Amino acid sequence: MSTERKLLTHASFEKLVLQLKEEGRKIYAPVKKNTIIGFDEISALQEMTNDYIVTKQSAKSLAFPKAEKLLSFQTNKQGVLMKDKDFDSIPEVVLIGARPCDAAGFNSLNAIFNWDTQDALYTTRFNRTTIIGISCSKSDAKCFCTSVKGSPGSTEGSDILLTQIDSGKYLAEIITEKGKAISTKYASLFEKNPEVEKEKYLTNVPVAFDLDEVLKGIVSNFDNPLWIEQSLRCISCGACAFVCPTCACFDIQDITIGQEHSRKRSWDSCSVYSKKAKTTGIP
Repeated sequence: MSTERKLLTHASFEKLVLQLKEEGRKIYAPVKKNTIIGFDEISALQEMTNDYIVTKQSAKSLAFPKAEKLLSFQTNKQGVLMKDKDFDSIPEVVLIGARPCDAAGFNSLNAIFNWDTQDALYTTRFNRTTIIGISCSKSDAKCFCTSVKGSPGSTEGSDILLTQIDSGKYLAEIITEKGKAISTKYASLFEKNPEVEKEKYLTNVPVAFDLDEVLKGIVSNFDNPLWIEQSLRCISCGACAFVCPTCACFDIQDITIGQEHSRKRSWDSCSVYSKKAKTTGIP
């Protein structure tokens, strides 16, 4: 669908969150706890912090949880009783405040989990998640979105993208059918298309490197000893799996407590296994 542009005031934004909550959706947004800013469930927009560039961890856990049960079963004298995942228990979620770089990560996850056999759990969670992203009005020296063909106001990955254009006012870009469903249902909260130049409200992120040249260099240096040298600096902590919005590595384990059994998958990191292979020779 073509992108629609609307105006959303802060007061209407607050009402939107309350009404989405009242209809039974879970609302997640950046929340500051001590010095850490991460995505957490909120009941009202006032609980969301605005003082962040990016969150400490990515938002991918809403569609790809850190740990989740795939199935469970019981064993007894009569045999085995299998219980599959209850898909009806997966809630409708609205993710508010994802930066464009974080929102774009879901496109990569979609490709990974559905490139061949569709991952039903991931897909169900993603389909029940609506992403209301917020453009970046500030950045720091570590930001590099423009170097990988993104931008501080990219709509990629968001269903609705908000850009603050004035104190208490947002340009709301309605991008997908999921976003359209919300803007249509709560049409009274969205006002007429504002005549604004979006770019003037975005932070400036200078291009730090040429992505095409980097890709060429990787292809032509696949066996370069530099990769071994750099990999030896890895301490195999697995933090990359928590921070990266596109890391889809996971491990599957069976857990048994008495006659109760479950199969769970949890985030993992390929760096853990590559380090193990280098030091022990075990693949």
